[in-house]
Amino acid sequence: MMDNHDLSQFTSLIRLRLGSHDAHYAGDLVDGAKMLNLFGDVATELLIRSDGDEGLFVAYDNVQFMAPVYAGDYIEATGRIVAMGKTSRKMEFEARKVIAPARIAGQVSAADVLAEPIVVCKASGTCVVTLDCQRIQR
Repeated sequence: MMDNHDLSQFTSLIRLRLGSHDAHYAGDLVDGAKMLNLFGDVATELLIRSDGDEGLFVAYDNVQFMAPVYAGDYIEATGRIVAMGKTSRKMEFEARKVIAPARIAGQVSAADVLAEPIVVCKASGTCVVTLDCQRIQR
């Protein structure tokens, strides 16, 4: 494995608003799988930054859904590479709600920036970039 002090440069952040098209359940609740979709995009960016290739997501080894997500929420999905093998890249992810609809009667466009982001999901997993696809030399 690569020395972990070299890994601090491999981080990614995606921020997006979830719309009504993302709601899957009653009450505008968004399917938790949407967070995994975001983590997949974060992982792809991390692999491009570390290896110059999109690589492949092999497996999640831990996923924790910690709070509900609704249409109208703004989510920040972050990730970082925490360990590197010859072809494997161990990653950790976190999704936080940073803005939420205010739900004020008669004011459907009201929203609140949350004083403290709410962690809605955490996960860890492994990606692989085969040797023949690694374009960045270490």
